[in-house]
Amino acid sequence: MPTQRAPRVKRAARRKPPAFPGIERIVDRGERRLDFYHRLLTVPWWVLFALLAVGYLAFNLVFAGLYLLQDGSIADARPHSFLDAFFFSVQTMATIGYGEMRPATLYANLLVTVEVLLGMTGLAVSSGLLFARFSRPTARVMFSKVAVIVTHDGMPSLMFRAANQRRNQILEAQVTVMLLRDEISGEGVEMRRFHDMAVARPRTPMFALTWTVIHPIDAASPLRGESRESLLLSHAQIVISIVGIDETFSQTIHARHTYEASEIHWNRRFADILGRTEDGRRSIDYRRFHDTVETDHDARSAASSRKVKA
Repeated sequence: MPTQRAPRVKRAARRKPPAFPGIERIVDRGERRLDFYHRLLTVPWWVLFALLAVGYLAFNLVFAGLYLLQDGSIADARPHSFLDAFFFSVQTMATIGYGEMRPATLYANLLVTVEVLLGMTGLAVSSGLLFARFSRPTARVMFSKVAVIVTHDGMPSLMFRAANQRRNQILEAQVTVMLLRDEISGEGVEMRRFHDMAVARPRTPMFALTWTVIHPIDAASPLRGESRESLLLSHAQIVISIVGIDETFSQTIHARHTYEASEIHWNRRFADILGRTEDGRRSIDYRRFHDTVETDHDARSAASSRKVKA
């Protein structure tokens, strides 16, 4: 009886964690062969340096073995000494040339020519990769750990905080907010749908300290008629994207954050972090950036709740 092979799906799932939380890829689209450079740009720093070190050692080990294939190929090296061949390869790759060991045969000179070419190419690629990682502009935007739904100016509103963690400014910052949830179409098909959420102030010319983003839950809001239970049943997510120009690099940067339905607190407001110092200067207490306090206002919408498939 022929043995049954293990399913490919399970092996592919173990190789790499899902790119998006809660979503598992079933079909391998071949990105491992296409995005090698992108992977090197996104792996942690220690992984990158470990890969470079392994590649460097492997390169010199291979050429050390090639030099030993011919006796006497390296002048002034000890006979059959792998260490001498290895360190000669290191000197050749880096074009150091201390003058003690040198190629003595045509075979060795040809190997030196090939190694120098490959070594310079590898050094150029490694330098470009490191420079691309160091010079890539990134945003350091801190989002509040939770979002709140609370009555603001007489209307239920979704609110969250964002803060620029750097000491520079993000110019022409723009924020977009979108609701993702499971819905049932008119044909009875369950779908994942996206809904734009308008905010009271979608852009600011200068994002330097904090920014409280407010989405009024009016008649046009996709949150109209929702409750904590309905958002949980529909697996709702609030996706936030902030785009702006970094003042230091003069390049576009972006930051993204997602709030799960369980991270949306109802009938609570953010603690006040604005104040003044003893000498009258305005101050911001970032220690209370994520804190919320209870409120007596009921932010539940008066509209009828939408039917959600459990």
